[in-house]
Amino acid sequence: MTEIPKIILPHGGYKKLIVFKKSDVIYQGTVTFCRRFLSKYGDRTVDQMIQAARSCKQNIAEGSAASGTSKETEIKLTNVARATLDELEEDYLDWLKSHKLRQWPSTDKKTTAAREFAKQHEDWTDWEHIFESRPAETLCNLQITLIHQTRVLLDALLKRQEEDFKACGGIRERMYAARTATRGSAWKAPLYNRMAGAESSEELSALVRELHNTVDRIAHTLRNRNGWDL
Repeated sequence: MTEIPKIILPHGGYKKLIVFKKSDVIYQGTVTFCRRFLSKYGDRTVDQMIQAARSCKQNIAEGSAASGTSKETEIKLTNVARATLDELEEDYLDWLKSHKLRQWPSTDKKTTAAREFAKQHEDWTDWEHIFESRPAETLCNLQITLIHQTRVLLDALLKRQEEDFKACGGIRERMYAARTATRGSAWKAPLYNRMAGAESSEELSALVRELHNTVDRIAHTLRNRNGWDL
């Protein structure tokens, strides 16, 4: 029997992704950082930073939900999530510069320690006490480290999504393939099942004659409808 292609692909499950968990840490950490170190009123940077951090997390979730019907939409939203991280990183770098604080060099021991901690801890519960207690310079550099790691994960996710799109195509392609396969099954399955169940050569021959007669009737109808010579 012809296998019918799926139209709606498996989707969701984004909460289990490491990249989503890290994006949630970035968002929660940004909210905490802004509450502790930025003015609640009159500073547009607060809204910009929180919105950028939220956008990354939300676009990963929305892309995952949309992937069932549109791999193209999933790729676009994942790319938006990546772009918002670039924006957020610039905000943290600007904050360090404007407050004459230090960005840790990649070779600094603190940077190495931050990388290792970030690799092993992906839940906000592991980070909350840090963001509530450490100084601004430390938190900026931790966020920059998290952003770098999350960006790498998003690049890997985009590559996988591109491969999925090549394999599965768009929803119109899948709808056409499913419809074509269904029509083929509707025509073939009953006949094949009956022929496979034939208990004698005579019964099988009768089924073959039935098939020939059916095909002849269909051909005759199509010729008449199209005005073709018989």
